[in-house]
Amino acid sequence: MAELTRADIDEILKLVDGSDFDELKLEMGDLKLELRRRGASAPAAAPAPAPAPVAKSAEAVAAPVVASGGGSEIPAPLLGTFWHAPRPGAAPFVQPGDVVQADTIIGIIEVMKLMNSVPAGIAGTVLEVTAPNGELVEHGQTLIRIQPA
Repeated sequence: MAELTRADIDEILKLVDGSDFDELKLEMGDLKLELRRRGASAPAAAPAPAPAPVAKSAEAVAAPVVASGGGSEIPAPLLGTFWHAPRPGAAPFVQPGDVVQADTIIGIIEVMKLMNSVPAGIAGTVLEVTAPNGELVEHGQTLIRIQPA
């Protein structure tokens, strides 16, 4: 496993600073990093769960939320940079009017140079892509809206 560089730590700090999170715990092999904002209370002691393996292009999943304006909002399953396409200049994964299945990839969330595919979670028609391309999204922020089939 590669070592965590100063640039990696700066990127982590930037992501945390731009979020609403008060605390971040990161475990990579023997490295354990815990960040907490000033004034944030320390969490109660609890047994630490075994860290889940993180794989490049792992699928992150979040439950769709029914929107008041019609359709279902597909939330960001994690904090990171949301990308509409697999690479610069490529066609976006989905556009308004596209018909998607639950396993259709709607975008990628990049966290520390790891790309996490985000599936739609429900079948239907894409109404709107609400998250801007290449911008930081918060956990739970709406990425797209889908009219369920």
